[in-house]
Formats: sequence, C-alpha cells, structure tokens
Amino acid sequence: MKSEARLLLEKACDSLLLAIEKFNCPFERGRLTLVLISLDHAFEMLLKASILHRGGRIRKRGSSETLGFDACVRTGLSDGKIKFLSDEQALTLQMLNGLRDAAQHHLITIEESQLYLHAQSAVTLFRDLLRVVFKQELADHLPRRVLPISTQAPIDLSALFDSETTEIRKLLSRRKKPRVEVDARLRPLAIVEATIQGRKTQPSKNELRRLEQLLKRNRRWKHLFPGVSQIEISPQGSGPSLNLRLTKKAGIPVALVPEGTPGASVVAVRRVDELGFYNLGAKELASKVGISTNKAVAAVRVLKLDQDPDCFKEFIVGKSRFKRYSQRAISKIKDVLATKSIDEIWREYRSREKTA
Repeated sequence: MKSEARLLLEKACDSLLLAIEKFNCPFERGRLTLVLISLDHAFEMLLKASILHRGGRIRKRGSSETLGFDACVRTGLSDGKIKFLSDEQALTLQMLNGLRDAAQHHLITIEESQLYLHAQSAVTLFRDLLRVVFKQELADHLPRRVLPISTQAPIDLSALFDSETTEIRKLLSRRKKPRVEVDARLRPLAIVEATIQGRKTQPSKNELRRLEQLLKRNRRWKHLFPGVSQIEISPQGSGPSLNLRLTKKAGIPVALVPEGTPGASVVAVRRVDELGFYNLGAKELASKVGISTNKAVAAVRVLKLDQDPDCFKEFIVGKSRFKRYSQRAISKIKDVLATKSIDEIWREYRSREKTA
C-alpha cells in the first residue's frame, strides 16, 4: 500500500474510534456533534485512502487542495477504474455529511434511535469498504476491548419518522412553542429527505415553517418526506457483528446527478411517477401561491425555477409540450415572497423582457 494511502487509512480508523468512544460515553454534553464530526472525518479520510489505493488522484492537476467530500464520493461512485461505492452507500455518506454540516455550523437535535441508526450504518459501511478496497477486517484496526456501536436493536426507518413526527406535533401543540427546539428536531428529518432527493442544501426557516404547518394539519409524514418512504434499512446479524445497510425499495432507481449542478448532491432517488411529482400547471401554481398566472410565470423566470429539476420539467407528448411544476416550486416562491413583493419581482421580469 502507498504510504500516503496507509497514513490516511490510519487517520480514518482513528476518527472512527473517536466516534465509537463518543457514542458510548456516559454523558450527553457535546456527544451528538462529536459523533457526527468524527464519523464524517473518518469517511473523508477513508475515501481518499481508497482512491489512492485504487490508483486515483485526490488533487486536481495544478491544485494544492485535496478533493472535498462530495468529489471523493463522486470519484468512488463513477470513476470506472476506481469505483468502489454503490448508489446506496453514496446515499448513506451524503446523509451523514448533511447531518454533520448542520451539527457543526448550526443547531440540530437527533433522538437516540435516529443517532443509533446513522452511527451503526456508518460502522457497517466502514467495515464494508475496508473489506472491498483493502481486503482488511475492521477488527484488525480496533483494540480487542473496543465494542463497535451495537447497544440497541435496529429500528425501521418508517417507524423512526413516524415516532419523530409524532413528538414534533406534541411540541407544536404547546401554547408556547419552543421554536428553536422544534426547528432543531425537524431539521435532521428535512436533511435526510433532501439528501435522498439529491439536494445538498440545509433547510431554510421558511421550509421548516411549511413542514410545521403541514404537521399541525396532521398531514402524514410520507406526504412530507416522500423520498424517505422509498428507502429502508436492512439489518443483519447481532451484537458486535450487527450490520445496518441502507437499501432502496425494489423498483426504485438511483441516479447520478450531473457534476456542477447547483445545490445538488452526488446521487438522488429517481422519481418513478414523474407526472405525479410535477403535478401543477402554471394556473395551479399561481392559485397555490395566491397570485395571477402571469406573475407566477414571472416569478418562475426571475427565480430561475425553470432551470431547477426539483421544481420544473417539460414533458413532450407527440408534438405537444407541457410545462409542469412540482410542489417544491410553491415553497420556493413563497420563501422569496416573505422578503420581496410580487410587484418587485414583476418589475424585474418586465425589465429583463425589454432588454432581452
């Protein structure tokens, strides 16, 4: 093994050990953040070690900086001679990276069952990559006294979201709502959903408010987080050898997102029923937002929603073309209207049309 790859692998194992130690520590202060940061760092080092071990490069020509987390995932997933990741493994890594980002830079609350699920699936993935890429066992890198994370039985992902949304509804029903606490608890659910849908963005305050309003109206979580309903967790074994792996349900394809797509992750779950996803015409979109059709089209153009695959798609049937919008287009426009009037957007649109 190349010395650089060996040193990166050692660093990866060090961070994994720190994550396991923090997960099993007897106090909560700083535990969540340190577990997520350590796991995320462990995988970035492991991905770089794997790329080098397979003959790849972790620096672009002429650059002094090494590849970032997403670039490492893309290389491990799509570079033919180096490929060592599956679509599902890439989704697991994206989820972990999104949660780490929220924990390191803002506020996030993850209940024990959800943290357990992410941590145990991370240990499983680390074990799998060690075997596939380096032909090594995780036990060879852990002291004999160390017990990998396996302190409670695995929980079904659907049951987890059902439980979490129930608890969030209870918080929302209080007369004095702990707004920051609600947001911190809802944020990880939104991050997991965004990851599955292929969006690498932290949820905005307006997005969280929209989810809260829908939860208060008792909307089913599967309507709010449709991507999660297409994913499941597959447990195998028990005790120290317990494995948790994220898998997509039968018939649900995963797609590689084109490199350079703004605000996008590396992979995303494809939408099987696209007409069901893009279920709004311009009139329906305008009605949902509460503005005229002309002004809705102006908002689409000014906000470039017609260039966002999460919001817009043009369908061709025979010689006819149909422009369709998703429910996400509603929240995007409403988010902007919270700080900018539709009249301002209309004037900007008219000004662009005159100079076009």
